[in-house]
Parts: sequence; structure tokens; C-alpha cells
Amino acid sequence: MICTVTPNPSVDRTLEVAALTPGEVLRARGWSTDPGGKGVNVSRALHANGVPTTAVVPVGGAEGERLAELLAERGVPALPVRVSAPTRNNIAVVDAAGTTTKINTPGRITAEETEALLGAVAGRLDARPRLLVAAGSLPDGAPVDLYARVVRAAVRRGVPVAVDTSGAPLAAAVRAGSVDLLKPNEEELAELDGQEFTTLGEVVAAARRALAHGNRAALVTLGPHGALLVGAERVHWAGGPAFAPRSTVGAGDCALAGYLAARGTPADRLAAAATWGRAAAALPGSAVPGPGDLDPGPVRVVADPDPDLVIKEL
Repeated sequence: MICTVTPNPSVDRTLEVAALTPGEVLRARGWSTDPGGKGVNVSRALHANGVPTTAVVPVGGAEGERLAELLAERGVPALPVRVSAPTRNNIAVVDAAGTTTKINTPGRITAEETEALLGAVAGRLDARPRLLVAAGSLPDGAPVDLYARVVRAAVRRGVPVAVDTSGAPLAAAVRAGSVDLLKPNEEELAELDGQEFTTLGEVVAAARRALAHGNRAALVTLGPHGALLVGAERVHWAGGPAFAPRSTVGAGDCALAGYLAARGTPADRLAAAATWGRAAAALPGSAVPGPGDLDPGPVRVVADPDPDLVIKEL
């Protein structure tokens, strides 16, 4: 069992258009509605591939009811925590080139509801899941150290934790230490480190600065340029030939799910991450790949890649 907690989930609506032209009336060529939020997407991808999972999510208002319905329709086990504010409604517009424009609405949670959410997570941790994933942005009203608190609760019970967030919540989790797997993308790691990256070596150095706080490993997704797995001693890169994505929404979440679902060496697990992420980018909206969508053939893994390699040339 892999448990996920998503403090700021959403109902994700995706519209596909030929081109996004501001000020014009556009006609959608396709559309979809999916349960969303990073941890929710991880649970969806795991469930689609037969990996037991439970998603802990706060739900509120009509959109919260819709989120619960969408999870139930897909058969994803969920533990809803009732909150007063409505669940977010996010919109993504994807053009023919695969460029995604997202409009995310804010969520909100009270101090009492935060404690209820933490209590629900503690209950799942008491059941000793194989791993806990804490993922996504934090809603307004949540303490910036929410993920650090979740990590401490898991550590007390001997449950490994992966954290996928950004900004101040990521910084707080990194400083707290004891995270088994940090999962930032390139932009999130750059914000944490206070600089932009050009080469793989710069990404690795920044990841290792994050690990120096007592964290074990970092899985850094690089968008179309693959992914890096950075440990205390070894570094691996995985990626495949360039292709035109259909939608990039949730691709990084699916990469994390692939890494967690895989067995074997770190290189094997990174290869799975790249495979699942590429498969998600080839699907519409925030659809997650199933076994029939996964093609590991094009993915290659390089151990200890040249640190001077330019990211955009991978």
C-alpha cells in the first residue's frame, strides 16, 4: 500500500484547442474532467497499474463532491476529509503543439481542518503503508511546515516519505530533513536553490545541497529532457527521444508513481519513472497511463552522466 496525501486537491478540466489566441472565441477540439492534485495523480497512476494505494484528500462543496465521485468512478480508494471551503477547480488549455496553459484557483483550509487532515494521515500511517507521498501546493490557511509535520509523523512510525511540492513548503520540508525522496522538477529546484540551471552538473549540485539537510535522494524531472536521480554517491539520468506531447499536465506525478511502483536497482526505478512520465505526456488532459500505454523501449539510463552536458541538448 502506498498512501498519498494531497492538501490542495482539485477538479481538473482540460480543453484542447488548435491554438491559444487571447481575445478570440476558441472552439475546443477535445475536453476532459479528472480528479487532480499531485498526490491524487500519483494514486490514480498507481491504481491504474495495479499498485494498492489510498488517497487522503480534503473535500468541500459541490466540487469536493465531484472530486470524490471522479475518484470513485476510477476505482481509486480515497479517504475524504470534510472541509468548509469548496475544492479547487483548475483549468488547463492545451494547444496542438502540446503547450499547456494552466489557470489554478486557490484552496482554503482552517487550522481545525488542518488538524483533522493530519489526524487522517496519522490513521493511515498507523496501518503501516509501504510509503507515504505528500504532494502538491498548500491551500491558504495551511501552515508552511505542513509537510515537515507529515514527515515527522511518518518517521515516528518508520514509514518512508516522498515529498513533491514547491516554494516555501518545499524549503521547509528540505530543512526538516528525513525525507526519503524529494521530487522537484527543474524549476522548483532552481527556485529552492536560488539560481537557474544550464548543465546537469548544476542540477546535481543543487540537489545535493538539498540532501545535505539529512534527506536521502532526489528525483528531479527535467520536462522533455528526462529525469535525474541524485543520491549521496551516485547519479543517474534517464530519458528518450524527443516527441510532441499531447498534454504535460500530471506527467511529473506519473513519473513519481512509476519510480515508486518499480522494483530493482535505482537505475531500474528511474527508467520506470521516465517511461511513465513519457506515457502520461502522450495522453490527453491529465489522463494517467495504464499498462498498455507504457513502452520502456525508447528509454535509456546513463550512470554518472557528464556534469557539463547542457540540459536543453539532452
